Amino acid sequence: MSKRKKKSGTTKKLSTQVVPVIGMSMAVETELFAIMQRLGIVRSESYNKLGSVSHWGLDWRKAYPEVRSLRTPESLGLPSKLMEWTVSDVAKAISAQQAAGIEALGKILHKRFPGKENEQRRSQCYKQLSTPSFLSDPFLHRIVRKTFRRGHSWVKNQIVYQQDGYSCKRIYRYTYQLELAGLRRGKRNRLLVRSNRKITGQIRLIYNPLLQRFEIHFLVNYGVVNVTSERRCLGVDKGYTEVFYDSDGRAYGLGLGKLATNKSDRIVKKNRNRGQLWALHRKLEKIDPAKSARILENNLSRKTENRRLRKDQAGIIAIIGAASRSLFNGESLKVFAEDLTQPIKGKRQSLSMSRKLNSWMKGAIRDSLQKWANWTGSVVSEIQPSYTSQIDSVTGTLLGVRKGDSFIRFNGVVLQADHNAALNILARGTDKEISRFMTRVEVQAVLLRRTARFLEDMDLSLANAVELGWLDPKHELCSIF
Repeated sequence: MSKRKKKSGTTKKLSTQVVPVIGMSMAVETELFAIMQRLGIVRSESYNKLGSVSHWGLDWRKAYPEVRSLRTPESLGLPSKLMEWTVSDVAKAISAQQAAGIEALGKILHKRFPGKENEQRRSQCYKQLSTPSFLSDPFLHRIVRKTFRRGHSWVKNQIVYQQDGYSCKRIYRYTYQLELAGLRRGKRNRLLVRSNRKITGQIRLIYNPLLQRFEIHFLVNYGVVNVTSERRCLGVDKGYTEVFYDSDGRAYGLGLGKLATNKSDRIVKKNRNRGQLWALHRKLEKIDPAKSARILENNLSRKTENRRLRKDQAGIIAIIGAASRSLFNGESLKVFAEDLTQPIKGKRQSLSMSRKLNSWMKGAIRDSLQKWANWTGSVVSEIQPSYTSQIDSVTGTLLGVRKGDSFIRFNGVVLQADHNAALNILARGTDKEISRFMTRVEVQAVLLRRTARFLEDMDLSLANAVELGWLDPKHELCSIF
């Protein structure tokens, strides 16, 4: 008789939905733009006031009095509630930025206080960093000043409304009427929205300059998922040809590389032609101003190119989303994935490769993986990515070489390279010697010690492995070699 999995809680399946505004009067549009401009001033001054280290760890509920002492809503002709909701939104964004900054300091803390013996000291540092008390610690104060960059805002195209700031009424099957609080008391702004569900909770009215339309952004609850305490472990290798390759030997999102390459090549060809047109436009400015103006108006606008770029990116996002969904397949998992947030320093790539491996795609893969993990009650743990594709997953050593999609072991056996990397990531997730915040050199030293121990059983040394072509000669530069 099999044991039943114990439930350890539930979590909501939340996702942001974007719906377009399809109708409003000119007077309403003018007033909305005016509110956005005034709230842009509030947003900018709130960032300047609350974004400093002196307001570190400030509760967002206490942010409005701090900003109101500097700028009153009456000075901008704004209702107090509209200003308060914007200030609270800014305070939440700053808190999220500070939390991300604390996470980024993990590597520095592990370098200063390494090993298990300093685990309590690191935990104490994290607690201090969550409050302004870190200011009294010279080391913590110094690394925060060096790493954390205070935010600034130039956003002037959005308004935040809480539930009591608007009302929503259904007009037709997919059409709803919103009445939003405006500048005058008792006078609400009406607009029509196309949506497949009634809009509730906090909403964000945004003017999208690329699409030249107003949009409503709001959170949708798609139900509750049970979070189990027992989860199957899975290693995931993020790639370019495919989105994921897991430790079970399955590939997901196989069309990603082709789509991303086509997008990159099309942009390169387009921009080269645009460069020639820009040169012609500048040349004709004095000789033939009329023709120069026609080229500028008809051939050098971004409208068509922006539409194609949005289409390309939407296709890539769709592949990434489908791959993430297929990876979990409704199962609650413990997924180990590479931490690719930091750029690879000291490794020069061609312009073509750098363009294809652009940062937004890595961020989209990470966000999509986390979204579907939340929706299935799964956990994503990021690991130190150094040498995961250069380790032999059978022996756990650096003996072998990767060539394209193949990993050739020291004994000549060929493994699928991405599957081999995924198995190494799975093993790295439970590795007690290699932590997420270790440096590449420290990881290399641990792996070389393991390789040396493995070679000892064969009466060989690391130097012998280099001579036999089993070990990459670059490891000879490591001090432990």
